[in-house]
Amino acid sequence: MFREMVREFADKEIRPRIKEMEEAGGMPRELFNQMGEMGFFAASYPEEYGGAGLGKTAYCIVFEELSRVHGSSAVVAGAHMGLACGAIYLGGNETQKKKYLTQALEGKMMGAFALTEPSAGSDAGNIKTSAIKKNGGWVLNGSKRFITNGADADFTIVIAQTDPMLKKDGLAAFIVETKTKGYKVSRVEHKLGIKGSRTVELALEDVFVPDENLLGEVGKAFRMFMQTLNGGRLGLAAGCVGSSKRAFEIAFKHASDRQQFDSPLLSFQMIQSYLARIRANIYMMEQAVYSAAKTADEGKDVRLEAACVKLRCSEMNMWNVDTALQILGGDGFSDESEISRMWRDSRINLIFEGTNEIQQLLIFKEAYSSGGKI
Repeated sequence: MFREMVREFADKEIRPRIKEMEEAGGMPRELFNQMGEMGFFAASYPEEYGGAGLGKTAYCIVFEELSRVHGSSAVVAGAHMGLACGAIYLGGNETQKKKYLTQALEGKMMGAFALTEPSAGSDAGNIKTSAIKKNGGWVLNGSKRFITNGADADFTIVIAQTDPMLKKDGLAAFIVETKTKGYKVSRVEHKLGIKGSRTVELALEDVFVPDENLLGEVGKAFRMFMQTLNGGRLGLAAGCVGSSKRAFEIAFKHASDRQQFDSPLLSFQMIQSYLARIRANIYMMEQAVYSAAKTADEGKDVRLEAACVKLRCSEMNMWNVDTALQILGGDGFSDESEISRMWRDSRINLIFEGTNEIQQLLIFKEAYSSGGKI
């Protein structure tokens, strides 16, 4: 029932506005608000915060069904409900949750998550944005890069360094209201894909954040955002499932309709082989993602599972979409084709939420710590 509701919304409300969003470089706020009103953002969160208590499985369903239609819409929703809301849920106190989380889950507020900097991406311990303690709060200075929703959000979770000597142990997280003096969008990114989501560079110039907006404890931010990213990686992998399913549908239809040598493409064994491999990949991806989500819903640590599904699902989806484009040939290479947009959107999955190279390091670390036992 929940999956059908998300799918119907994506098909009826998002699909007709894809061209508009791709050209505008962002999602209309009313569309974002609608997703909140329908409970998509809140589905995975506990009922006490207005959620449905459906856990990571519901989160993955939302990401899969949105990605099946429009990768950019999934990115906007994911940065909000997975990263920004996830950080407050994991690290926030009850006052912060009531003030920000509840409204954000209803779609009344939009959130962003600002970790990456020009000199700190995979190396989060190298964050240069500073947080200096002042009477009654903190003063933030620095810049953040590749921030989804950063120009449109009502609040941004900013990770900053309180003591450079401590590296990751000096990091702290802050809830920064974007109307605060000194919070500025310094650049809008022009990207290869996910063009329907707005990605920006932020300049933080003497941004004052009151003590009550410190998220969790100083020195605990690294652990908090790593936990947040684990959930985000599950959602990303689920999005890859949705993207691959749509790629299969597009390729199958084209192969059925397209005639070559007086026969439909679907009659050629090479095309059959391609489609069979895409379908097999989808099965493997889907089983892995929802198994990992179930494990998370049981309250277990899923850092290994999250890294594994993020790594392999992003790689398999890229192959699936690329192969679907190959089946379409020149039609697929057209800038106006749906599959070409999906190809451009899929490439980012190997980079954000932690690069695939970082995922491999995390996976090996887990394997090494277990002495090679599985």
